Amino acid sequence: MGVVVDAVRAALERGLDCAHLEVRNESDMHAGRPGRETHLRVIIVSPAFEGQTRIARHRTINTLLAEQLAGPVHALAIEAVTPAQWAANGGPVQASPDCHGGSKG
Repeated sequence: MGVVVDAVRAALERGLDCAHLEVRNESDMHAGRPGRETHLRVIIVSPAFEGQTRIARHRTINTLLAEQLAGPVHALAIEAVTPAQWAANGGPVQASPDCHGGSKG
């Protein structure tokens, strides 16, 4: 794990009751130097999301990660589901797309 990934994980664990939490560093899928932590994917399962829209869930996460989003994190992909949705889907459902920006053309 990296410093930024660890900070994101800690902020989410402090702010939400997480039944499942993954923070993936997907920076190497994008243009730039190796080893950076600028493009992250969060997969989070929490009962706190019950009754919330997708936008409300993302707002909650963005608020909890305001410090990281103001600094080192350039892009954040979020999959935020309830435990029931997680069980019904059998785990994460969103795949990361290939990046065609920057020098990866």
